[in-house]
Amino acid sequence: MTPHPATTTPQSVPSTAGELPRVLPPRPLLSLRDHDAHFGAVRVPAGALITEVERSGLRGRGGAGFPTATKLAAVARGRRAVVVVNATEGEPASKKDKVLLSLAPHLVLDGAVLAARAVGANEIRVCLDRAYPSHIVSRVIEERVEARRDRVQIRMELAPDRYVSGEETALVNWLNGGEAKPTYVPPRPFERGLRGRPTLVQNAETLAHVALVARHGAAWFRSLGTNLDPGTALVTVTGAVTKPGVYEVPLGYSLPSLLTTAGIERNDVGGVLVGGYFGAWLTPSTVAHTMFDSRSLQASGASIGCGLIAVIPSTGCGLLELARVARWLANENAGQCGPCVNGLPAIADAVTALYYGDRTGVAAKRLGRWLEMVNGRGACKHPDGVVRFVRSGLRAFAGDIDRHHCHGPCPSPAPILPVPTTGGWR
Repeated sequence: MTPHPATTTPQSVPSTAGELPRVLPPRPLLSLRDHDAHFGAVRVPAGALITEVERSGLRGRGGAGFPTATKLAAVARGRRAVVVVNATEGEPASKKDKVLLSLAPHLVLDGAVLAARAVGANEIRVCLDRAYPSHIVSRVIEERVEARRDRVQIRMELAPDRYVSGEETALVNWLNGGEAKPTYVPPRPFERGLRGRPTLVQNAETLAHVALVARHGAAWFRSLGTNLDPGTALVTVTGAVTKPGVYEVPLGYSLPSLLTTAGIERNDVGGVLVGGYFGAWLTPSTVAHTMFDSRSLQASGASIGCGLIAVIPSTGCGLLELARVARWLANENAGQCGPCVNGLPAIADAVTALYYGDRTGVAAKRLGRWLEMVNGRGACKHPDGVVRFVRSGLRAFAGDIDRHHCHGPCPSPAPILPVPTTGGWR
């Protein structure tokens, strides 16, 4: 089955199971009339939604892959809950949530409203990053209010433009008037979140899938994907491809086939980043036998993460990308503990030294020691993500490291991965 890209004109969502696309409509559906005509009516009652989502096997599409029904059930056990739509998308190269909200904003809001009914919430906060054209969401919320569509208050929030802001405790802390930084846990947001109330924080794409499960049921949802990872996922494919964009793919789809669809020859791959800047680098030989699902990616040392796949060409320099992003991630640290404040800049310095061809061997020795010291010791998971990113890059680009050691840095290589201007390395 061919994955469906959002960069071309999509075909209409089919009514029969086993076809694509599902969450991506053929054109922007910004009015309730167009949205309802395209996606149809909700059939699963609010009281049965959590059970149906559990049967569907839907897992969160924001990065952690946590079972959605488990989160819903945990929040439902509390009182006066709140639902937070997390569409902050702090990953610089990821565009899936922006594309989804540009094409089907009502589907995301449907999912949020359905989730609110299921957990007993009377308030929804839709959190976007400041790069998103917020007027689209503002307009669709206004239309829903005018149509008296929902019995729940929906508000839009523009979150700070920081990498760590999208972590659920950071987002809740910011909504509570604090800084957008991860907080020490427990309690988790589902126990005590916004204003001390049980809070469901769900990624925008996850809620779109909830809305479709409520329309078509668990069996329909499971007709695509694998037993462990049912359904479809939105994947941002970027880098050295001729057809970059957001693709909707069934989980379990062949990673080489997806890259071919996105426009790249298999012998023109120097390395592939899977799962975002907290993800892992894969070599071309590893990519050749990897499927896009949690089991296959885990066996390859990676994960689905935020659904980002970034391709470095065979003519590119993976070590340059590793150094650039490591520096940016170090600058984006939460500033709450030694591993972030001191460890991450030291790691970035050592990777930079490798890029410039350190011939003393000191940088490599220090880097190995610092990666071990930082991993698992941070106040949040930011240091762990940087360690995973760097370690996988050191393995994937071992040849680049050797060449730089012997000959120095590459002659003016063109950067591939986007690094926001707030980072320290341009």
